[in-house]
Amino acid sequence: MLRGERVVLRGRREEDVAVLTEELFEDVDTFSRAASGAWRPLALGEPSPYGAKEPSERAAHFSVVDRTSDELLGVAALWGIDAHNRCAHVGVSLRPAARGSGYGVDTVGVLCEYAFRVLGLHRLGLETLADNEEMLAVAKRCGFLLEGHARESSWVSGCFVDDVSFGLLATEWARRAHAAG
Repeated sequence: MLRGERVVLRGRREEDVAVLTEELFEDVDTFSRAASGAWRPLALGEPSPYGAKEPSERAAHFSVVDRTSDELLGVAALWGIDAHNRCAHVGVSLRPAARGSGYGVDTVGVLCEYAFRVLGLHRLGLETLADNEEMLAVAKRCGFLLEGHARESSWVSGCFVDDVSFGLLATEWARRAHAAG
């Protein structure tokens, strides 16, 4: 388990899957804003995209829980891990009740700590929709720098939306951690 001030990132448990599927997948708007493809219903017997994942060198998937109550808050991942270039992407999706409560900043901070100190990565990328004010604020509070703006590049719930990309280097993270500590 990985611990932050307010959250714990742990492996997926069976009891997490139904909640995550209902609140993050079955809500078409939420899924459409978080995924890079179109929503489609699951076929009978098809596994949930939030089921436990096999360990992989290319991704690290976590359930996010409240550190004190153990309440399930959502999911977090490092994806597209590239060991040669020592980079990856950050992904977070919180349940609706957990949004706007500061959990995102702590979750991204824990992912950064894991990526830079445990995996030895050099660079993290974070991509989000330009109208996702909460994630834009999280990226900035965690020290990510705006690197790009792609106009009308994502089709979301019937219209095109801009995407923005941020980056954070291990040296920048280390300076912030040293200044804070």
